[in-house]
Amino acid sequence: MSTSRGALAMWQKLSARPGGAWLFSRLICLKAPYFGSIKPRFEELRPGHCRIRIAKRRAVLNHIGTVHAIAMCNLAELAGGTMTEVTIPPTHRWIPKGMTVEYLKKATTGVVGVAEPLAPEIGSEAADYPVRVTVTDASGEAVFRATITMWVSPRR
Repeated sequence: MSTSRGALAMWQKLSARPGGAWLFSRLICLKAPYFGSIKPRFEELRPGHCRIRIAKRRAVLNHIGTVHAIAMCNLAELAGGTMTEVTIPPTHRWIPKGMTVEYLKKATTGVVGVAEPLAPEIGSEAADYPVRVTVTDASGEAVFRATITMWVSPRR
């Protein structure tokens, strides 16, 4: 996944095949192993949009049996980063600079994170690129929201 076109091309190729979304999810976790802790399942990926699901399972639960806040932060960073990767031009690179989060209600089910940019365009100069990630429960209610500031700059 060295270029935005590479990640998007891989998604387009794999997601059209049985088991392809699962394989893409596993490949992303090989590239960035920490994300494997939540066992993400990519559902949609295109410029300006990423949708990832995580199941409610013991490894992502807190002491009261709901999806842990940090698991949702992990989901938000993965969705926001992958969406940014396939959205920015291949002449640019990105890195997360900061994240603010809101815990809206207990996540008692598996959750889905959707990332979308708050800024309409990527300029030619280095700049902040804000990304909104909304995490919803099985009923579609928002349980968590994050704004991730990505630092996007031209590649050297």
